[in-house]
Amino acid sequence: MSLSRFLSCTSRPLALALTLAAGTTGCGEDSCGPSGAPDVGLVASSDAVTVTYGQLTAGLNNDCPAADAPSGVISMTIAGTQSDGSGLVTLCIGRPDLLAHQALGLGGDTASAEVRVIDLTGTASNCALKLDVTQSVAGTATTSGMCGNGGDPAGFALVLDGAVTLTRTCGATIDSVAVTVRGRVAVAGPR
Repeated sequence: MSLSRFLSCTSRPLALALTLAAGTTGCGEDSCGPSGAPDVGLVASSDAVTVTYGQLTAGLNNDCPAADAPSGVISMTIAGTQSDGSGLVTLCIGRPDLLAHQALGLGGDTASAEVRVIDLTGTASNCALKLDVTQSVAGTATTSGMCGNGGDPAGFALVLDGAVTLTRTCGATIDSVAVTVRGRVAVAGPR
């Protein structure tokens, strides 16, 4: 960082504190937006199945409010579609203010999960796939370029690194498939 940029950052501590409180980035951090993250690139896969998701959009819908959220922090829902089939992915984050600055744990649709995996469905090889809600969800979610607690229209990049179990239905045959869910993908901001 140049000396002039460093001085402009340090000479305005109150402005920086207000900026960070509003959920935007400060000096020296990423700018708002997905920074080149692809629109499609979230992959749920194993040796038996691969499904890819994208076209993710964030909404401050307050679908999973966190009891410990500061005043003004609204929970965020992220939804997208399968690019190689007809599935959906839905996540809910109770504290997007935390996700903007640190990794949060993936979990099922329970109040204790930091990033709830609400829905993960898909189609592959003439089989239907859906999240097995009786099995655990593990992993982490991180972001870059997230401003305004996810409310900035510029959007951000989401990175998932986790594991879930899918129920696979192929005609009359039903079984379980453990998959990893990984990738870096752009999330469009609320409109």
